[in-house]
Amino acid sequence: MNFMTRTKLSAMMFLQYFIWSMWYVTLGTYMMSNLDASAIDVGSAYATFSISAMISPILIGILADRLFSSKILMTALHLTGATLLLLIADIQSIRLFWWIILAYTFLYTPTISLSNAVVFNQVNHAGKEFPMIRVWGTIGWIAAGITIGFLKLEQSNLIFKIAAAASVLLSLISLTLPTTSAPKESNSWKSNIGLQALTLFKDKSYLIFFIISILMCIPLTFYYSFANPFLNDIGLSNATGKMTLGQVSEAAFMILIPLLFVKWGVKRMLAVALICWIARYLFFAFGNSDTHAWMLITGIILHGACYDFFFVTGQIYTESKASSSMKNAAQGLITFATYGVGMFFGSFISGYLTELFRNKEGASLSYDWTSVWFVPAAISTSLLLLLILLFKEKIKISSHEPKTSN
Repeated sequence: MNFMTRTKLSAMMFLQYFIWSMWYVTLGTYMMSNLDASAIDVGSAYATFSISAMISPILIGILADRLFSSKILMTALHLTGATLLLLIADIQSIRLFWWIILAYTFLYTPTISLSNAVVFNQVNHAGKEFPMIRVWGTIGWIAAGITIGFLKLEQSNLIFKIAAAASVLLSLISLTLPTTSAPKESNSWKSNIGLQALTLFKDKSYLIFFIISILMCIPLTFYYSFANPFLNDIGLSNATGKMTLGQVSEAAFMILIPLLFVKWGVKRMLAVALICWIARYLFFAFGNSDTHAWMLITGIILHGACYDFFFVTGQIYTESKASSSMKNAAQGLITFATYGVGMFFGSFISGYLTELFRNKEGASLSYDWTSVWFVPAAISTSLLLLLILLFKEKIKISSHEPKTSN
């Protein structure tokens, strides 16, 4: 891969995650402050992302494999998404806000798998090269968090307007990306509608991984939906700015992935990730903004190992299992599992459970956060046991051997 191509792909990843972080991290705080939203309303709003992820990426992935270049779809989706972000910024009705957020996420979610597919199409060593480009997405996420914290935008509609401007820029960059095209293959009915990605389930270990990925997104939504309101509620100063430490950690751990893949293999990577999820939520449960603020900061910093070792590992593992004829559809499939089914149920579960632990009016804190964080800690513990007992994958994805077509 030449320098110019690597630069374009890195810029694509930077903006892809800058846009997402710019509105997603503080959405709960924004809604509670400007729309008088309850925890259930916040959970419902976050669920739009997963509703979209269950439908849109699979369909768009099939189109990218069969009919259109990924870069053309990226351009169209981000440009249209920018228009909707500008509309969202001025909405005052919770009901209308939910519907427009749903429409926007329907456009945004497929670009996650499309951006991954564009990179995978260009690299020769997936385990080695992909993390080095994907890390720019983490840097983009950090940049958005720093922007929000520095300008104090947690409760401002500028989070949507800045994201819209970045979307326009990304749509222009997408036009300059390398063209990808689907390889020739058989004309069976399965291949024509993209169902060939489901053949991955014939591998028992991949099926177990797929199920765990869905369930793991339930704890994930507790963090995405309520970490920022939680930190603000207990009085941690510059909560959004401090949350970017999680992405700094993510960037550092991303760089370690190629080495650790060779040393540990897939199963150990996933197990370490789950252990870190358990530790994070226990730190949140017992931390405070005074004498135990270090627990909160540690829980935030653990985000790198939590996210990278599970979700980025999952993307590369999926890439290693998919044949050359279904790379886009396979990435869409894992997006469906994680940001779709898992986060759909997790968003509602986290919203309803958090509302159950709401304190009476006049209490020092809005919610009994200790009880809230015990729930995802318990779920993560159960998934760790499931992984240890049932996941039998033995392969180690090499960072030195080039990928081959199956």
